Amino acid sequence: MWRSTCRHCRCRATSTSRRRVRTSLPPPRSHSLFWRWASARSRLRTFAARARRRAHARPLSPPAAQQAPTVTPYAHTVHPYTAILLDLDGTVTDSAPGITDTLAYTFEALGRPVPPHDELLKYVGPPILDSFRDRAGMTLAERERALEVYRERYLDRGAYDATLYPGMGELVRDIAAAGIPLSLATSKPELPATLMLEHFTIAQHFDIITGASADEVRSAKADVVAEALVRLRAMDADLTRPVMIGDRVHDVEGAAAHGIPTIAVSWGYGEPAEFAHARAVAHDVHELRALLGV
Repeated sequence: MWRSTCRHCRCRATSTSRRRVRTSLPPPRSHSLFWRWASARSRLRTFAARARRRAHARPLSPPAAQQAPTVTPYAHTVHPYTAILLDLDGTVTDSAPGITDTLAYTFEALGRPVPPHDELLKYVGPPILDSFRDRAGMTLAERERALEVYRERYLDRGAYDATLYPGMGELVRDIAAAGIPLSLATSKPELPATLMLEHFTIAQHFDIITGASADEVRSAKADVVAEALVRLRAMDADLTRPVMIGDRVHDVEGAAAHGIPTIAVSWGYGEPAEFAHARAVAHDVHELRALLGV
């Protein structure tokens, strides 16, 4: 299981254009898939080690008679939420091109007819194994083979065929600058999620990167949110007023399972009916900023 990561790494943040520019640069062909996998795994371990050191480096408490009154972080600030859980596909990035192209390749490789593009878009967001079962009617053995083909192709090409939604890079950086604990909470496996965030030079602004486990045992959104909360508690984040930000009903329901409200974003892949139980709906990043007080 991948460990948590923090924003304090050696990556150099660069400004992200507010224009929606398609960035589909593939990784260098001279590197093997194994090397990229091992390199990303090594970086995740380094981030996790730094997070653990930071969590355990707090100064010892003074004697009881000298202790200052307890103050709840953010209690007297403009920020309405004390921790933020952020979805990836359809919320931070438009990942559909890479996902749908990889799905089409997977169906062809398995000798199956390729579904229409509108149908492939419905695979974006939910756990991929669930979609192979519920939408393609695959058996367990077929799903496992499809997942193997899909992941290899996606790591090689699809993960880099995405677009950062206008303003989201700046928002992520401003959340970090405000000191609000920030965790990614995605049903995408942690490795490709990390590679994508690094591709857009925003990985270092997340305290935690939480995604599906490599074996897909943890892939349902409620399980991902549960793991994100565990990791946030481990770094002593204030979880008195957390919020989820996402674009699908899976985000709303997964967060609600833990008593967490969701701010839905309308620029992703969800239909308006999916936001019926969201606390609020943001139609652009400006509205989202206002709701977050950032």
